[in-house]
Amino acid sequence: MLINALSQMKAKHLPEGKHADGQGLWLVKRSKLSGKWILRLTIHGRRREMGLGPWPDVSIAEARGRAEDARRRVRGGDDPIEERAARRLRAKRLTVEEAIHGCFEARQAELKADGKAGRWLSPLAVHIIPAIGEVAIEDLDQHVIRKVLEPIWHEKPDTARKAMNRLNLTLKHAAALGLEVDMQATMKARALLGKQRHTVEHVPSIPYREAPAFYRMLSGKSFFSCHALRFLMLTVARTSEIRFALKDDLVDDVLVIPPERTKTGNEHRIPLSTEALDLIAQTRRLHDSDLLFPSPKGKPMSDATMARFMEREGYEARPHGFRSTFRTWVEECTDAPYEVKEACLGHIVDGAVVRAYQRSDRLERRRELMESWSSFLTGS
Repeated sequence: MLINALSQMKAKHLPEGKHADGQGLWLVKRSKLSGKWILRLTIHGRRREMGLGPWPDVSIAEARGRAEDARRRVRGGDDPIEERAARRLRAKRLTVEEAIHGCFEARQAELKADGKAGRWLSPLAVHIIPAIGEVAIEDLDQHVIRKVLEPIWHEKPDTARKAMNRLNLTLKHAAALGLEVDMQATMKARALLGKQRHTVEHVPSIPYREAPAFYRMLSGKSFFSCHALRFLMLTVARTSEIRFALKDDLVDDVLVIPPERTKTGNEHRIPLSTEALDLIAQTRRLHDSDLLFPSPKGKPMSDATMARFMEREGYEARPHGFRSTFRTWVEECTDAPYEVKEACLGHIVDGAVVRAYQRSDRLERRRELMESWSSFLTGS
């Protein structure tokens, strides 16, 4: 086996390229006056290369000493390459903000539309990063978390809960990087903050008996927000699914909401009643946008547009509440099966095993129910 093949003088006069010293130690010369030392190791059955520093700043004797130390650690079952990477990471002092973004990038594949809507990051971007983003993640403890979340713990409990849960995921991510973080920091912070004083407030809705009168009022208006509200009532879809609905989403008499625009991340097919199809035909004569219900500027309608109309008309109810209106009507006035009622709202009603075998979305049974709902709204 070749051992100690190089000398300081020989190394100085070697040409560009790789030159072996022995036992996996190599001098890689980039020019006559500069190069680097690398060590080839087999770690847990894998061939790896470990940099040992620049030549000639690191002498041959020093490179051999570093190489022997690395080989000794490998014989002991350690991984000197990973250990060095962890030391460098600790020395860099990863900040809370950097750890949050690293955690987000690692989890993107699990999030709806890769998290591009920003919902995962939003609680952290608004309440955490501006306050403690520059703090080292290893310095994050229950006292720091309590201080930053205390102002919203009771006032905005849902936001605070989401921020706390995502901070916990961030700490797990940092621990996986090899950083010394307190994995119980969020649990301790919860204990310090105490139970949240919060009563769940549902989105206000119109009683189903009043829905036909509201629909008739909308039918007498020419605003696109009113057209969109009528369509929302007829389809019991979510507001975002209507605001961003495209002409291309129409397949015969079905509106197909693609996975990236649904809350569940699954395609949702909505059977359209005769009234809904007539409404689409009316609105398509009024504009040439690719959207079904565009704003006056041809862009997607604002999230607040329909809600502001209802507010101006003196209603406390909000557009999303029509889903509750429908659900109450269908419970009180029909004998539709539970699975059909929930499927109309785009809810997942079957377990994973059942879905693997029962792959129908109950479209035809939903079609009958949506036609009955349309007849109830229109009084026909």
